[in-house]
Amino acid sequence: MRRADLPEPVTLSSGLQAEFEVDRWVPEAIQLVVDGTPQSHINLADPAELFFEYVRRIGHVIDLFRDPGEPISALHLGGGAFTLPRYVEATRPGSRQQVVELESALVELVRAAAPLPKRASIRVRHGDARAVLEKLPAGMQGAMDLVVVDIFAGSQTPAHVSSVEFYERIRPLLAPGGLVVVNAADGQGLPFVRGQAATLRSLFPGVAAIAEPQVLKGRRFGNVVFVASNGELDALDWLPRLLAGGPHPARMLVGSELSELVRGVRPVTDEHAVDPPPPPRELFDRG
Repeated sequence: MRRADLPEPVTLSSGLQAEFEVDRWVPEAIQLVVDGTPQSHINLADPAELFFEYVRRIGHVIDLFRDPGEPISALHLGGGAFTLPRYVEATRPGSRQQVVELESALVELVRAAAPLPKRASIRVRHGDARAVLEKLPAGMQGAMDLVVVDIFAGSQTPAHVSSVEFYERIRPLLAPGGLVVVNAADGQGLPFVRGQAATLRSLFPGVAAIAEPQVLKGRRFGNVVFVASNGELDALDWLPRLLAGGPHPARMLVGSELSELVRGVRPVTDEHAVDPPPPPRELFDRG
């Protein structure tokens, strides 16, 4: 893959620039960058390979969910380069998936750089995720095995997709035993992540938080993956063992450990929702 083979950068409605770059180290791999922040990585030769550590953890959840290889119904809020929809199709062929993405120009950029598999059942809905949730067809109620929330404007999650009121629109979509997987990024002290944990625990019986130990301790900026269910998370009993392996070991907090993380924190409502802190500038320094 050469830079000349990729489409030109585009300007999104937010004013941010989105572009694809060639991965110099992985043949046939490209990376989506928005406003200088790497957002998605795709191995065009092997869509089942997940590069970013937090995406790999979501992949572990998808692997352990339901029977191996069984098709599922999935809703992805936030499209990026469609890394996870591609992964689901590669590992669970025949899955029915829908992607909600605000930026139509981004979707066209992705289609030009990395067309989706023709056999894949992946429908794209354009618009703000929260607004689109209000207009989904009735047939999707109680039918989604998996809902992935990975919504970023540049390097931050918009406040209006982090509240109790937002997640209340997702909960009725889940099939029995269905999962909500949320990607949240935060730094020192984890103010945003702790709020997300309290919010999810107020709505779902089963909640887990997964990240590197130093991130979970609030000592450095990073991604925390939440897994929430309308039932128990027994199906993910093997996840801690997978997370303990390389190349990016992680911990999973549940039960009393998760309670300790959210001690003194109230669920986030629309009235009090705020954007998370931006990442340190040097984190994505490309100079």
